[in-house]
Amino acid sequence: MEDDPQKREIKNRRNFSFRLNLFFFVTFFVFSVLIVRLAILQFVEGPSLRDEETRRGHTDVLIPPIRGNIYDSSEHALAYSTSTQTLTYSIEPGTKKADSIATAKKLFDVFQKNGDPNVAISLADIIKNMDLDYKKNTVTVPRRIKSGLSSKEIAYFMENEALYPGIDIVEESIRHYDKSTLAVQLVGYLKKYGGGAENNLYKDRVKTQDPRLKYLQQEDVGYDGIEYMYQDILRGKNGLKTYPVNAASRIIGPPVITKPEKGDNLYLTINRDVQAKTQQAIMDQLHLLRTTSDRSIRQDNAKTGYAVAMEVKTGKVVAMASMPDYDPNIWEGGKISTDDYNSIANVLQNGTISSVIGPYTDPKEQRKHPSSVVFLGSTMKPLSILIGLNENLFTTSSTWNDTGAFYYGKEGSSTRRKIGNAKGHAYGLLDPALAITRSSNPFMAKMVGNALYLKDGSKGVDVWDNYVKQFGLGVSTGSGLPNESKGVIGYFHEREAASSQSALIFASFGQMGRYTTLQLAQYTATLASHGKRMKPQFVNEVKDSDGNIVQSFKPEVLNSITFPDNYWKEIELGMANVKVNAFDGASYKVLRKTGTSEQQVSGKTVDNAVFIAYAPAQDPVLAVAVVVPEGGFGANGAAPIARKIFDAYDDAIGLNGVPKKPVSSTGTAGTDATAAGTTGTTGTTGTIGTGAKGTGTTGTGTP
Repeated sequence: MEDDPQKREIKNRRNFSFRLNLFFFVTFFVFSVLIVRLAILQFVEGPSLRDEETRRGHTDVLIPPIRGNIYDSSEHALAYSTSTQTLTYSIEPGTKKADSIATAKKLFDVFQKNGDPNVAISLADIIKNMDLDYKKNTVTVPRRIKSGLSSKEIAYFMENEALYPGIDIVEESIRHYDKSTLAVQLVGYLKKYGGGAENNLYKDRVKTQDPRLKYLQQEDVGYDGIEYMYQDILRGKNGLKTYPVNAASRIIGPPVITKPEKGDNLYLTINRDVQAKTQQAIMDQLHLLRTTSDRSIRQDNAKTGYAVAMEVKTGKVVAMASMPDYDPNIWEGGKISTDDYNSIANVLQNGTISSVIGPYTDPKEQRKHPSSVVFLGSTMKPLSILIGLNENLFTTSSTWNDTGAFYYGKEGSSTRRKIGNAKGHAYGLLDPALAITRSSNPFMAKMVGNALYLKDGSKGVDVWDNYVKQFGLGVSTGSGLPNESKGVIGYFHEREAASSQSALIFASFGQMGRYTTLQLAQYTATLASHGKRMKPQFVNEVKDSDGNIVQSFKPEVLNSITFPDNYWKEIELGMANVKVNAFDGASYKVLRKTGTSEQQVSGKTVDNAVFIAYAPAQDPVLAVAVVVPEGGFGANGAAPIARKIFDAYDDAIGLNGVPKKPVSSTGTAGTDATAAGTTGTTGTTGTIGTGAKGTGTTGTGTP
């Protein structure tokens, strides 16, 4: 039976209407999706796409900044940068290696014809600097071909730039250092960023996306000292050459130039005259110790010396000397030969803050000598007395009879030990002040070390540790200098390996902790200020290239220790009468303590000369610490250096605030007419303590 034609027609119309509606619906849906997508592109992704378009439409070439200068307190440059013109080469897209080598040969001919013969460069070096195999740089980084272009070279390339695709002349800075080698280890040095710094010292700085802060492979960066510590301030900001490029990354127009921003300048606390005389005093003393015919003073192995002079009230370091030193201009250009490096390796580090051994290249020989981080010896005794008084182990009027020895340990046993004085002295009846003056080891061992052990047992070591760290021993000084040592604490190990008793006894006279010269200076300044531990300051202020002050530095107290006034007077009475011939005739009164730190090195005992002092006695202004490894007694090996430092400060700055010999217009202080050790009016070495206690006779104790 055939279908009804009318019904078939109705069915076909219905199917057609459905398909037509479906078509319109699909079309509407597709257009809706397109409209939504276009809206997203325009309003959501549009900004980022425009940034990408801009990025693809230009390329930035970084221009290195000019580094800021470093000045001493009198505004003489210790480190400064000068500009030089450098030829760079960029590998343009599509450039073949053979083309670059051909360009290198043409450059070599130009250099031969127009360059300075003293700064000649070989063809092999030109090709090496091009880095055609991308061993050092990516394709977009300009290669540094030659620095210090002559005026003829510059003129030639400016006239014929089109003949040498990829070349450019940029301004760079070369670092120079003061020829008088002042405070060289404190100032530090520069090396190439691409010489390994990007993977160690500066690994965190490579993450920046700001092109003005990005480091260049051939850029010189701080590697030590102030140069590294204030790198971000000294560096400045990159300049930019922004070239328009097409889709093939080819340059299609002249660049837009953003000039580099010069780094800020640092003005240090180091006083030129005091620093120079400190360095000379150390070298003169080392020479004397090694050459004198006086066998009681001669020390054949006294080859290094370290000194720090720090203002008591401000924390400003006016002198920091690690001797011998070297000419830092050896680092000029940010690189150094192996032979040159080997020649300065033993004097490169700052021995006032880190462990440095003398000029010995043989490792076996090095192990026979102490480093610059030494035991304090008797210079610990003023603090020992303060601890004993504050822990109520004795009073300022307590006495003890020094027969020349103190014994501890079970009598008759192999562990029984004797603590004696230098040269076997027996000092008789001593009070705390006179124990400092005479430098009695048995007094410290009996009245401080052993007494603290009997009072607190093993906890006595922790009590001791708390005190000494408040004076800056065994902790960071807060200086911020790189590679600063916290010292080497021995009393905890001694407590575990031997006993708390022996740990405290040996600590009481300075044989349980090795510390740096800067720590020793900070400790001395803390004694002088009656308990204020100041942060060492090396920078007075920061100025921009126009001379505007960017940042000033104020004194900073790290911590304070409070003791009764009579405790401070007790140690000052003892320190005032320590016999030191080097200060005979001084016009100022100085409180001081000598030290001879004994140290076991490769099975033998060596004596390190240590000395601390501060002046004037009534209102301390300057604290000085001196260390001469293997220098013998502190009074002979180190004190003469300190005397010259105080005299230099008094001449240039004035211990009373008025310079005795103002610096002349040429920057040199007047002639020093008073030599250390000459006779004159009675100064600090007289019998000061002849008051109520009656113990102020001049000491003849351990030097």
